[in-house]
Amino acid sequence: MEDRLLIRRFNAGDMDALRRIYEKYKPNLLGVAGSLLNDPANIEDVLHDVFVRFASQAGRFRLSGSLKGYLAVCTANRARNINRASGHAFPEQLNEIETDQSDVLDPSEALRYKERHRIVTEALAELREDQRQVIALHVLGSLRFREIARQTGVSINTVQSRYRYGLAKLQSMFNGEVDA
Repeated sequence: MEDRLLIRRFNAGDMDALRRIYEKYKPNLLGVAGSLLNDPANIEDVLHDVFVRFASQAGRFRLSGSLKGYLAVCTANRARNINRASGHAFPEQLNEIETDQSDVLDPSEALRYKERHRIVTEALAELREDQRQVIALHVLGSLRFREIARQTGVSINTVQSRYRYGLAKLQSMFNGEVDA
């Protein structure tokens, strides 16, 4: 169902519309939160916080861009606030997050998947927060650079630079991993 119609129904008090929005965007938002949080135990909490705040706007919510972009940036902001409050850096235990992949893969594939996940998580931890956020919003949140720029209040050139520099750093880290 189109987001504008869901928002209209949500503003009219239809809680089924809120449920449909939640179900539609939950996988992407969990990915964004998981890539930015210090503590994987907070991933679901962040998503719930975002939707509780969103639900409190029923009847008066006005959307100027994409709903996916709005929710992804709210998720990233909430994750960043939790990280700052905890005083920790990037996730230390992100590789402990249970993934749906291990349920569908044979044991050897699941082990390889978990190892790749660990390597990517450690590499992401080395990025600056702003680069990690742009990569998470673009790759995991499926947002376009223009939407990230609009939602975060920075220029599209800044967003693209953060993405490009973040990817370059990841590539150099992975090349070092391969060469080692």
